Order: sequence, then structure tokens, then C-alpha cells
Amino acid sequence: MPTRIDTWIDAQRLRQEFLAYYQARGHAIIGSAPLIPAHDPSVLFTTAGMHPLVPFLLGAQHPAGRRLANYQKCLRTNDIAEVGDGVHLTFFEMLGAWSLDDYGRADALRWSYGFLTERLGLDPARFHVTCFAGDADAPRDMEAAALWRALGIPPERISFLPKADNWWGPAGASGPCGPDSELFYDTDPGGPPGATPATHPARFWEVGNNVFMQYDQQPDGRYLPLAQPNVDLGIGLERTLALVQGVATAYETELFVPIVEQIRARSGRPDPAPVAVRVIADHIRAAVGILAEGIVPGKVGQPYIARRLVRRAVRYGREIGIGSHFLADLAVVAIPTLAAPYPELAREQARICAALDAEETRFQRTLVDGEKELAKAMAVCQAQGTPVLPGPVVFQLYSTYGFPVELTQEIVTQAGLDLDRAGFAAAFADHQALSRQGGAARFRGGLAREP
Repeated sequence: MPTRIDTWIDAQRLRQEFLAYYQARGHAIIGSAPLIPAHDPSVLFTTAGMHPLVPFLLGAQHPAGRRLANYQKCLRTNDIAEVGDGVHLTFFEMLGAWSLDDYGRADALRWSYGFLTERLGLDPARFHVTCFAGDADAPRDMEAAALWRALGIPPERISFLPKADNWWGPAGASGPCGPDSELFYDTDPGGPPGATPATHPARFWEVGNNVFMQYDQQPDGRYLPLAQPNVDLGIGLERTLALVQGVATAYETELFVPIVEQIRARSGRPDPAPVAVRVIADHIRAAVGILAEGIVPGKVGQPYIARRLVRRAVRYGREIGIGSHFLADLAVVAIPTLAAPYPELAREQARICAALDAEETRFQRTLVDGEKELAKAMAVCQAQGTPVLPGPVVFQLYSTYGFPVELTQEIVTQAGLDLDRAGFAAAFADHQALSRQGGAARFRGGLAREP
């Protein structure tokens, strides 16, 4: 029986305990890969712990063996609109364990559940799980459900959900994928009975996911049996840490508290909007992670995502009263919270801060004028009863004032309007044709390929 941790645990201890737990079960410990994928041009960033392992999931022999474990920094922006709610992040860490054609569902579920309940001491009675409901591509995962029941989870805490909820991958346009079984923790066990992760998603935090990689998705969308079946476990470090520490949000752990305190101090307001504070805290971590890879904010691909994060953070800073440069100072606070597992961040601190300061300076020069122009354009739309901001206006905000189209989208949505993305794309294409740069398709690709 694994020893339960009865003392308070911090992020570094959590990483160490996870690695020790799986090392004791025959897993070799491997390093964390860069945030920029080395072998997959179909995505911009490492979006999950399994991403750097794709060649080995497809059958290549890993030098460390068939059982692997690590922690991995990841970045995704597909849920960026949800950032600020307490659990959604763009930059996060995954605790990962893999079976490369070795053990299957039984060991994977037993060990992941055991780590969370026996090792970390989370309450078994508060766990709900979900399994794949089945469709034309793959059958209902009755095996996983039976294994969960054998581990003590009753049928009323087991839900079957469709592919949109219980299917993972591929990480890029094609590759390994398969049904998954997710672990959710009830953050309000005294709430209405009968609630499930499907009916009350805010109440149940997803903390772990076991992916059973049985299929190889083809570029044309077909699913073929994967020559080498694998199991991929991912446990979200920030959410798990918050649960173990007994705090209400990930932003109350030591990974975020120094950053949050610095933002509050810089705002000069007694109670700055929590959502704005959390967005800034998340985005500075993400920007630091990207810039440490040698990326400089720009207009395409990874540089565009860096620019979008930085400028979004600056705008939220203005909303809570931060008028002067502040992102480089935040980076100095954020980097030490991650330097132990990722020492490259500390090594690159001077360059990171310089890039942040340059981008913030560039944006601050035009931000006020751009906001004024956008306010005028929205007032015209509202006066005319037009619910859509014209594409050429969106392009002018982008080209003249440096407003990423997503930033304009956020602002107009808050005003009850929408924007003409097709018109923006056409205006951008016209501009590129006139300048003979031929970069319109690549720009659109950079937007479409956000992780």
C-alpha cells in the first residue's frame, strides 16, 4: 500500500512524488521537452505531455524502454476565453505516464486512481469518472467502466460521453488517438445530488485523463487500428495542487500567488477585478514560456501567439488601472516560480524581459488611439442598428493600431456586437496583394493552427 502524504505539499514536491510513484512501478523518468515541437509542424506548441512522444507511440523504440514518466510544460489557447475562471490556463504542466505497448487499462486506471487517492489523499468519494460512449468509429468502453466499478466507484458516478468529451487526439492533423477515461473531482460534495461532470462542469474539476491509444487517424479522417496500442496518462499539475492544498482556485497556489500579489500592488486599486488579475497572471507565465524558446512577438505562428498574449495582458492591465510598463517586472516574479523544474527560464530571463518590454512599448504607443477608434466605430454600428463591425475597420485596427483580431473580437463582444471576419480576411488579402508579399495564406494559417 503506497504511503499517503500527510504533510503540506508544494508544486515541486508534487512533481517529485508523481515521478517516484511511477518509477516504483517500472517507469523510466524522461526529461521535459521544449514548448516548440521539434518534429510536428502541424501544431504551434507542445499541447500535451504525449506530443513529444508521437514517434514512439507510433512504434519507434524509446531508448528508456516501454514505461515512461515525466512532467511537461504545455501551452494551449483553444480555451483562452475561459481563462480567469479559476481552473482554465493557457500555460500549464502535465504529469504524464506512458505504456508503449506494455500494460493496459487495468494497471493504468488502478495506478492513476491510486496516486490521487492513496498517495495524495484526495477523497475517493468525491471522484466521478467518464468513459467513451461509443460511435461508428469505436465501441462503447465497457471495459473501463467495469474496471472503475472494481476500484470502488459506483455506477452513479460513472458517465458515458461521446467523442467530443471522451476521445483524445490526435495532437496534430493526424496520428495516434483513441477513447479516454477522465477523472473528475467534486469541489462541492454538498451540492445538489445527482450532478455529474456533464451536467455541472464548473463543479467538477478534471484532474486526470487516461487515453487508450488504439487508433491512427489518417489525414482523410479515417481511423485505422494503431499498430502499437499505448496508454497515455495526463494529470494536470495546477488543478491537482489546488485540490491537495485545499484552495479554491489554481491562482491561490504558490505558482501564482507571487504574481497575483504583484499585479494587485501595481493596479493601485483595493480590489481589482479577479478575472483581469487571473488573465494577466496566466498570460505572463505563457509569454515567459514562449519567449524562453527564442520566439520574438510578431505577426505569424508562434510569434503571433506571443504577441496576442502580451497585448491581451496589457489591455487587461489597463482595465485595472495599470498604466505604466509592468510585464517585465511580472516576468521577474513569475520566473522563479518555475525555475526549479525549468531552469532554462532563469537562464533566459534578461532576453525574456527585453522582449516583453519591447512589445509592451510597441503596443502602448497605439493602444489609446486604437481604443478611441474602436469606440467610435462601435458607436456608429450601435447608432445604425448594425450588429457587426465591418471587416475593413477590423483590419485598420490590426494594421494601424496593432490590435489582434481576437482582441477586437473580445471588445466588441462585450459591447453586444460581432465582427466581420470574412471582411477582415478579404481586406488583409487585398493589402498583401498590393504589397506583393504574398503572406495572407500564411497569416490565416497561423490563426487557424493555434493549439
